[in-house]
Amino acid sequence: MDRLGTSQGPASPDTWDDEAQPIAAVVFDLDGVLVNSFAVMRQAFTTAYAEAVGDGEPPFEEYERHLGRYFPDIMRIMGLPLEMEAPFVRESYRLAHLVPVFDGVPEMLRELRDRDIGLAVATGKSGPRARSLLEQLGLLDLFTVVIGSDEVARPKPAPDIVLKALGVLGSDPQRTIMVGDAVTDLTSARGAGVAAVAALWGETDEETLLAESPDVVLRSPSELLEVCVGRSRTP
Repeated sequence: MDRLGTSQGPASPDTWDDEAQPIAAVVFDLDGVLVNSFAVMRQAFTTAYAEAVGDGEPPFEEYERHLGRYFPDIMRIMGLPLEMEAPFVRESYRLAHLVPVFDGVPEMLRELRDRDIGLAVATGKSGPRARSLLEQLGLLDLFTVVIGSDEVARPKPAPDIVLKALGVLGSDPQRTIMVGDAVTDLTSARGAGVAAVAALWGETDEETLLAESPDVVLRSPSELLEVCVGRSRTP
């Protein structure tokens, strides 16, 4: 058993040990975990590529492999012009009303809040864009803090953004988990000393994520309630 009471290697909620120390806080990635933004992201990326680069097929599949990182960092890794950021952000704001929340997420978040579990978002987006989207979706007030990659010295995969969330939440890393759908999320979580939980209900590369041996694997938002609350703790 690891410190979470799970078996070695990727675990499901069924292997959760009810005697383990209860979870006090959850830090979430945003895109692919709370919201299904991939269609809007693709459209914004395609427009930005056309404006900043020109003709040709936008390499969106390669871009997806770097999700979780800050957009300018992805541009540097891919060798694309930083001038793509302005139209990408513009289109992301313009199309934000088309971004849906994953089924079960609002109910899961409200249940966790009702249980006095602290909630935070640590995202590759900029802070203002993330907070604007969550406010539009009616979810912003559920979180103690929403932190963007532009609000820390080193964005994911560095641990800074999770450490900042821990500081605001006042949470013990041993009682905190980070839920993400990208390798950068798991790496950031582990660097901050919190459990790394893989969310597989979006469009993530499941094989790549599982190869990182996350502490827990979730296939639906409702399973997070079992991880944080557990059957024996449910009245």
